[in-house]
Parts: sequence; C-alpha cells; structure tokens
Amino acid sequence: MKDFKLGIIVDSFRKDFKEGVEIARSLGADGVQMYMVEGELAPDNMTPEKIAEVKKILADNEMEISAVCADLGGHGYAKADENPQKILTTKRIVDIAHELGAVALTTHIGVIPEDKTCERYKVMQDACREIGLYAQERGMRFAIETGPEKAIVLKEFLDSLGCNGMGVNLDPANFVMVTDQDPVEAVYILKDYIVHTHAKDGVMLKKTDPQVIYDFFADGGIEDLHLADYFLETPLGEGKVDFDAYLNALREIGYNGYLTIEREAGPDPVADIQLAIDLLRSKM
Repeated sequence: MKDFKLGIIVDSFRKDFKEGVEIARSLGADGVQMYMVEGELAPDNMTPEKIAEVKKILADNEMEISAVCADLGGHGYAKADENPQKILTTKRIVDIAHELGAVALTTHIGVIPEDKTCERYKVMQDACREIGLYAQERGMRFAIETGPEKAIVLKEFLDSLGCNGMGVNLDPANFVMVTDQDPVEAVYILKDYIVHTHAKDGVMLKKTDPQVIYDFFADGGIEDLHLADYFLETPLGEGKVDFDAYLNALREIGYNGYLTIEREAGPDPVADIQLAIDLLRSKM
C-alpha cells in the first residue's frame, strides 16, 4: 500500500485541461493540481456547464483533485489597497473548488516580514484570517506555499491567525533554491499545518535576500536581475533535496497526502515527470 498519493500539476504539461488529465492518468498519477486563476479554468470561465465538464473529465480518468492553485500573483496579500478585490476573487475560487470537491487550495501570499510589528505583517494577517475562516466554513484549507521565508516565520504567522482554515503547501525545492533552509527541518517545524506538498527539486547557485527574488516575480521582472544566476530548478533527484530524508520526515509527522509533482522548467516536462514518478515510487 502506498504511503503517499502522487499528484501532478496539470499545467506542467502545457496542454489543455482534458489532455493534461489524460496524460497524468497515463503516467499513473492519483490526482492533479489545477491552476484556477487564468486561462481555461479562470473563475469567469467556470460556468455550471464548465464545472460539470471538469467533473466529468476527472471522473472519466478516475482522478482526484490534489489541490487547486489560487495564486493571484503580484505581491500576494501584502498590499492593503489590492486586498479587497483579491479577497473577493479568492473567495470565488474557494467556492468553485468546493463545488468541484477539492479540499485544499494553494497560493503564495507574499513575503512574510520577520518584524511582527510592521504594517505589512498586519495587512497580511487580516487578509489571510478572512480567507482562512471562509475556507474553514466550507471544510477546506487554504495552504500557503513555502519559499519566501524561513519555516519558523511562517509557523508563527499561522499561529497568529487563530483559525483552522489556513495550512501549508510545503515545496522542498523552494527552501533549497531560495530560502537556504533544510526541507527536513521545515517539515518538523510546520508539521501541524502541512496539508499538501510539492515534489520538486533544485539547487541554489547564489544566495540573496528572498524578498529580491519574489519581488522579481511580483513586479514582472527586474532589468538587471537574472534569476538563472541565483537558482536552478532540476529534474527530481538531480538537485539538492534529499528525498529519502524528506519523505521519511513526512512519514514521521503522519502526513500521508499528496506529493504533487511540479515541473516549471525544461524542454520535455512529460519525460521529467515520468522520471519523478519513477523515483518517488521507488521510495514508497
């Protein structure tokens, strides 16, 4: 019996949703994570007819939803003037995901400041508490993806929210590539909040302030910053994530949910994802 379920971010295939789900099934995945912000599955496109179509595609392929990606981009929920509209959109995605039967949503929320007294910390608290309570009422968890800050900073932020609707989507490669933290250590720190994980690998090439990296993504690029100088996402098993230790840590804390494969780079995602599935199965 498998101790984890295997998922794939369906957008990694760079195909439409139906074809992506079919490929995921052919590779032996148990479920898919779907991006529901832009494109085919954007909220405005999720009519009752489209929702029924998505449900049928999943059922026909005997596929679950590992999580829904609700990442609205930019600076997450770090800017007060942007949050009212972002929160409304997020709640709409929560409702659609709930109708599809998903129990977890994932997102980046911006870089959590270490200074708990600064205004940005409070702005992010207020937004995440409101979203977390909304998800909680529907029996769902809104999971913050790891990467921009150390695990202890994220844990203390989650502790401060006082609701059960927020959780963690633990991405071990983000810790390795950007934050320079051991993912195994992070598992134990965040153990009470982990509801979904990504199976991704990578290496840090040059250390810098994670705020600089995430500002690059938020602002649509910075002219004199070349991300390739700082980190490299690699096929699973070719980076610095120790998957034996990482998976054992997840087992020790009692996690038996999804390892969802994410491949954002490389010319042949299908081959890289097949490699990842084979490697993970060999360790399960």
